[in-house]
Amino acid sequence: MNGEQLHQQAIEIARNLPFSQQTHPFGPDYEVFKILEKMFMLTTEVAGVKMINVKCDPYKSQEYQELYSFIIPGYHMNKKHWISITPNKSLTSDLLQDLIRDSYNLVVKKLPLKDQKRLKNQ
Repeated sequence: MNGEQLHQQAIEIARNLPFSQQTHPFGPDYEVFKILEKMFMLTTEVAGVKMINVKCDPYKSQEYQELYSFIIPGYHMNKKHWISITPNKSLTSDLLQDLIRDSYNLVVKKLPLKDQKRLKNQ
């Protein structure tokens, strides 16, 4: 998957998650996706390389980084809780979808219980 495909597919996946909000708090070059004002995905470009940042369980993060050369510690993010995904021919749509959904679910689990219940009841 090349950089343009990475951004396009990631944005499409994130847009389709329940109550996902697409925002631009860092300017028009950055697509930021949130659930109830908590960020779960960011698209960016660094030195001409398109990438996305997603939240990740710290243990899974280490495992992903060992398994996949295109998953690195989160660029300009907390390296323990965020990963960056860069373009690579080995990156599949299924893996990308799993990583984005995991990020979304991690954020939802950290929301106050009243907000979690509100999301489930809608």
